[in-house]
Amino acid sequence: MIWLATYVLTGGLVGFLAGLLGIGGGMTLVPILAALFTAQALTTDHNVHMALATAMASAAFTSSASVREHDKHGAVAWNVVKRMAPGMMTGSLLSTFASGWISQRGLAIAFTVIVYVGATQMLLGRKPHATRTLPGTAPLFAIGLVIGMLSGLVSAGGTFLVMPVMLYCGIAMHTAIGTGAAIGIPVTLIGTLGYIAAGWRVADLPEYHLGFVFLPALIALVAGSVVTAPMGARLAHRLPVLALKRIFAVLMYVLATKMVVSYW
Repeated sequence: MIWLATYVLTGGLVGFLAGLLGIGGGMTLVPILAALFTAQALTTDHNVHMALATAMASAAFTSSASVREHDKHGAVAWNVVKRMAPGMMTGSLLSTFASGWISQRGLAIAFTVIVYVGATQMLLGRKPHATRTLPGTAPLFAIGLVIGMLSGLVSAGGTFLVMPVMLYCGIAMHTAIGTGAAIGIPVTLIGTLGYIAAGWRVADLPEYHLGFVFLPALIALVAGSVVTAPMGARLAHRLPVLALKRIFAVLMYVLATKMVVSYW
């Protein structure tokens, strides 16, 4: 019960941040879950794989709760979602399906490098001049494919990489947040399927798992996040986001560093 309560509280905190920043919360959850799974001694060699998979599955639910609130404010560009999501889904499936053949150390290093890049962009708060428009469908598919592959490696919906693209192409900040969250839903769903397939025949996994997804943690995380994600989304439309993004970036530096040190 103590572990379940910890997962619920963690889901509540991450859900609030996810709604506030338009992310699925997967990146935030991965190092926390990896530490919790290791403390519980759930597996010997697959705690990071399970953390990535469970965080990805949780992000699908969290993004859905966040998007509903952003859409009420007219902050979701559904035409952009339709054009970018297919490429991102393809890239996410490819990377997550291959995750079972990558070592925990390799995953931890890849996670840290990618998170550092995203966190640096948030910390600097650079907003390109809105002098461009979105490219055509084929270039957007290619961009989405690359982002999806990177997102699959870090169990993220890709918002932290999609947002700079949308801002560069002249989409307003709040719309970029809501649209990024919407794109994250199909990406996290397809990525979760990849992690389930990758861990389907792995022997050294605890009870109540679906592939690499640890179901007790997933249920508890979702119970906390679906309540707080809409709260964060509502607050995002009332407060300046830049300062909060910088705080979030610092948090990501700390969590990613802890993870790579633990699995070096």
